[in-house]
Amino acid sequence: MIKILFLCTHNACRSILAEAIAQKLGNNRWQVASAGSHPAGNVHPLTLKYLCEAGYDSDSLYSKSQDELSHFQPDIVITVCDQAAGDICPVWLGSAVKAHWGLTDPSRQQDDDDTIQTAFHSTMNLLEKRLEKLLQNPIETMKKTELETLLNSLAEQD
Repeated sequence: MIKILFLCTHNACRSILAEAIAQKLGNNRWQVASAGSHPAGNVHPLTLKYLCEAGYDSDSLYSKSQDELSHFQPDIVITVCDQAAGDICPVWLGSAVKAHWGLTDPSRQQDDDDTIQTAFHSTMNLLEKRLEKLLQNPIETMKKTELETLLNSLAEQD
């Protein structure tokens, strides 16, 4: 079974969204985890709210350090921080295939409730599209270079 790790700095929103969405969409095709280089210690409450509203399980989600996952040994590591906004993406030093899916952090929205909701829905929809496209490929049998190319091409699709 393919193991996928989603990383961001705080592991409070984007990587948590990715973990929950990938877990459900993967339907036991892959094993998923998320972590952060400097975890917040808790999941942003709106992350949990919007995941639950969309029918995703959030019971086992918590903010954790990538150090806690040393036993996980992922095949794929996807960073989801927004380098364009100055986020510092964590580095994974293992031999996993690495990709960057830069996502704006919806939990940083300071506007009205409708704008915040739209930001969360937009991020979740983007993750759903990318993960659904990933599922359409035989990732279990792909060479590392092919998989890396695929993952990076998905990052460019909105």
